[in-house]
Amino acid sequence: MKNLLIQASVAFVVPIIAVLVIALALPGSAAPARAIELAPMSAMPDYVHGAHAAAQHAYRFATANPELVSQFPCYCGCVYIGHTNNRDCYIQKVETDGTIVFDQHAVGCGICVEITNDVARLWGDGAEIGAIQDFIVATYSHRGPST
Repeated sequence: MKNLLIQASVAFVVPIIAVLVIALALPGSAAPARAIELAPMSAMPDYVHGAHAAAQHAYRFATANPELVSQFPCYCGCVYIGHTNNRDCYIQKVETDGTIVFDQHAVGCGICVEITNDVARLWGDGAEIGAIQDFIVATYSHRGPST
């Protein structure tokens, strides 16, 4: 009787667990682990308004999350113009009054934009900083020198 009860439990529980595991593994089946914060388009300079959608998203994400974006390198070669991380591709400096001085570099650089949008996507999916850094290095380090 005990074996029959165990077999019945296993026959009932295992399929339920399998369905849950598959459902959680499917892309888009679960809500993002984190909300993606974006600065409003009204806060963007004019040249961002005329940029393609991916660049607009990257500028808005970098502006709303400068501390996060500054933790990732850029591999487009912008190290030669003094950039020290991916944030510098979007933001030159922040004035003492909080005014952001934007950098136009990323509006015309697909590598910067790809890196930032990958950071946004992975961060939204719940990835940790180290895992995102590993992904960025593995995906982009062949493109050029790191900041």
